[in-house]
Amino acid sequence: MIKEFREFISRGNVLDLAVAVIIGAAFGAITTSLVNQVIMPIVGVVIGGVDFSGLGIILKDAGQYASVQDAVAAGAPVIQYGAFINTVINFLIIAFVLFMIIRSFNAMKRRAEKPEPKAPAAPPEPSAEEKLLTEIRDLLAKQA
Repeated sequence: MIKEFREFISRGNVLDLAVAVIIGAAFGAITTSLVNQVIMPIVGVVIGGVDFSGLGIILKDAGQYASVQDAVAAGAPVIQYGAFINTVINFLIIAFVLFMIIRSFNAMKRRAEKPEPKAPAAPPEPSAEEKLLTEIRDLLAKQA
């Protein structure tokens, strides 16, 4: 079992996957920051000063808390649909970037795999009738 595990780990695909997961996590942190600190404040201002991260529904004892953040900090049950909206936008950004990366990769792959132009096909061999007629023509040319 240890030998199989060592073989599994030593394959290049596992290392590629590990690198992809680490880069993906770092990229996720970047996009989360982009969504929360750059995009959503702009969207909030355009919509009319709405801060999406503070949107939510306090399910129990709503009058005791000044804001959704206070209720979350106190451990009250809260439906944080604003945070969900941020997460959906974050996902859409990541999905779009991955789409662009894969699209670019496929375009490069297609350019690299362009088929080589085919050499013109050799003319077909003359049929038996054409060969016979050619021989007759040559014989008649010799007699004349």
